[in-house]
Amino acid sequence: MNIQFLGATGTVTGSKYLLRSESATILVDCGLFQGYKQLRLRNWSSLPVRPAEIDAVVLTHAHLDHSGYLPLLVRDGFHGKIYCSEATFDLCKILLRDSGHLQEEDAAYANRHGFSKHSPAMPLYTEEDAVRSLKSFVPVKFGARFTVAEDLTAELALAGHILGASIVTIRDGKRSVTFSGDLGRADDPIMESPARIAQSDCLLVESTYGNRRHSGDDPLSVLEQTVNETIGRGGAVVIPSFAVGRAQELMYYLHLLKERGAIPSSLPVYLDSPMARQATAIYAKHHEDHRLTAAQCRAISESATIVSSVEESQEIDRKQVPKVIISASGMATGGRVLHHLKAFAPDHRNTILFAGYQAGGTRGAAMIAGADSIKIHGMQVPVRAQVTQIETLSAHADSDGIMAWLSGFEKPPRQTFVVHGEPDAADALRRRIQDELGWNCRVPEFLESVEL
Repeated sequence: MNIQFLGATGTVTGSKYLLRSESATILVDCGLFQGYKQLRLRNWSSLPVRPAEIDAVVLTHAHLDHSGYLPLLVRDGFHGKIYCSEATFDLCKILLRDSGHLQEEDAAYANRHGFSKHSPAMPLYTEEDAVRSLKSFVPVKFGARFTVAEDLTAELALAGHILGASIVTIRDGKRSVTFSGDLGRADDPIMESPARIAQSDCLLVESTYGNRRHSGDDPLSVLEQTVNETIGRGGAVVIPSFAVGRAQELMYYLHLLKERGAIPSSLPVYLDSPMARQATAIYAKHHEDHRLTAAQCRAISESATIVSSVEESQEIDRKQVPKVIISASGMATGGRVLHHLKAFAPDHRNTILFAGYQAGGTRGAAMIAGADSIKIHGMQVPVRAQVTQIETLSAHADSDGIMAWLSGFEKPPRQTFVVHGEPDAADALRRRIQDELGWNCRVPEFLESVEL
């Protein structure tokens, strides 16, 4: 087999791995590049292989940096099947459609207000493109080996990161290659721990937090303190949140804090993300893939006022504070949260609370770094609100968590590639793997091709 790294090298986005065997060509993951402009421009460039030449795709999970390029792939000629877990398929039904819809909305907004350099501004793909791509999906069960194409079989194991997230192992009858996808945390309150992999000839392991350890802070305590300090100033808490995983965890924690009397039970909490509402229902459907009971899933659903229409979203900004607004997207790269940031970031009474990793080049990363202003819809918006972060809500294993998962291998892979990390994080994890485990390990380059 031969593998070419088409993304998630030198960055945490754009996951795409082209795997060629003697008789088949497949993609493992098919994600969008996000963050820095030079990375986002890659989304508009052609792949080094014609989509029609790809026999199949296997997804590790539904997040757009792993799945969001699929509508383009199908539109440009891919005719094969897209394999993933059952929950990943259900989540892609809403994530991909929403991605196409938002890109159409953003292009229309840019055209109305004339701030795009292109005339007219065009979406990368449309909601219709996304709907068309969903017809190619084939959901499979965890632990069941299935044929991907010709001589290649695959098997999915729980990765724990978000609902449906998978560790993917591909075999050609002679050798095996395992893709960790995004690994979750062993102590996650909602998701199960990542499954152990006994052995594989080749391993691609993520390194999002490859150079960091999660703090020991209790996320409930940090959230309680942040909310109470903000409402004490008469302000609002705006939480840019991933619609899948993070939004459900935040709503669950806010429910617990109200139940314990730690924050006012009358405090309005708004979930301004129709996609997050749909995702919450999917958590209830796939209860076997996480730790929550049916009652806890109901509590999450009932813990916030669901905001559906654009008009309702705009009305939130006009209502009296204090309040909590949870709105997509998690790194403030698009969606309705941008309008809430325009409304609340300029006021020192408010708090912008980030709950997880912020990729370089995103508005979230800029605000965490102390930016005085951020550019939204072609204009500079001053940032006077308090900006803080709860890193302990991250859905990624930290460096110790990754090393603990690697220690579950009964024998070292012949080759280990560290991917899906910023350069310093990937190299730090590479050094740990070499020094502590003695494995043959390196960080691949973008578009590099390697014989396995």
